[in-house]
Amino acid sequence: MNLEDIFLPAEKISAEPWQLGSIISSEIKENSIVLIFCSDYRGISDGEAEMADFRNIRSELYKLSKLDFELPVCDLGDLVSGRTQQDTHFVLGEIITMCRQKNAVPVVVGGSNELSYVLFSTLNSLQQHLTYTQISNVVSLNNDGENLTETNFLSRILSSKNFSLKNYHHLGYQKHLNANDSVKLMREVDFDVIRLAEMMGSSERTEPFFRQADLVTVNCDAVESIGDGFSVNPQVNGLNRREICAYMKEIGLSQNLKAAGILNANISSRNQLNHQLLAQMIWHLIEGINIQKSHPTEKAFETFWVMIGEEKFAFQRETFSDLWYFGTEENAGYLKPCAQTDYEMAKNGFINPRLLKI
Repeated sequence: MNLEDIFLPAEKISAEPWQLGSIISSEIKENSIVLIFCSDYRGISDGEAEMADFRNIRSELYKLSKLDFELPVCDLGDLVSGRTQQDTHFVLGEIITMCRQKNAVPVVVGGSNELSYVLFSTLNSLQQHLTYTQISNVVSLNNDGENLTETNFLSRILSSKNFSLKNYHHLGYQKHLNANDSVKLMREVDFDVIRLAEMMGSSERTEPFFRQADLVTVNCDAVESIGDGFSVNPQVNGLNRREICAYMKEIGLSQNLKAAGILNANISSRNQLNHQLLAQMIWHLIEGINIQKSHPTEKAFETFWVMIGEEKFAFQRETFSDLWYFGTEENAGYLKPCAQTDYEMAKNGFINPRLLKI
């Protein structure tokens, strides 16, 4: 595949040596972070695929600090939408595969939320037993229509016999926007569904849901809107600007992250603060990935035993990162991520039911 045929190159933006723009290239390098800007919104009601203008976002992103980032950052440019929605999905899947062949992390920016399906299905074709975490204000399990949409993609992921899903975590749903039956069904099949209220103020309680995620997608509808709307479906309630940036860093800190998506963003917003926020979300994701790559591959643990009645439970603290896990397995990949608060609650006689799931 010739990338020059499917991307409009990013416009040149001058940057100082200390700014992120000074290290961004257009080449997919080994172990890099690859930005893919997408304009296809045909997955939402009345959505279109006209080329969007990403210059405002880039100008905000490129002027942010490069800190001591060591990983290469690639900006492939603006993806030209296919003649049909399916064409865009196919091309995007090919690009994601190309990135993964170089152990690069593709980050899709823009486009409608059904592109989450493309990210998941492509990764699933490369690796089995994926853990997928989504931040979204809605839990939609519709399965109607032939075309993939933001309302039916999740149902198709969860119901497909061709996919191998290890864990699914849905974070940030808002009760007043959802059918209670959908949320109830998700919990009955042992998927984690976390309310917005549990994510506000601190990322500590929900950080474990990101720690081993292979894929994380963010529906920008889950972020509170300002001006003419941060998302294409603007909401008065949601994660605030500081909270979503903190979560973007947590996404980057995932030990297994292979791809990410920031979808349903309102690229045509006339409010520069919306472009600034989207740029800073991307920056915090890049920061998190760089920090995670600097962590030692070998992990050392300190074990804490808790007695509740006649049963004994093990909590393990990773000494380098100070992160907590539940279980006795020697292989860290089989331990369940948890928060220190889970350990503190266990000392008071309560075990988080999530930790006891098989």
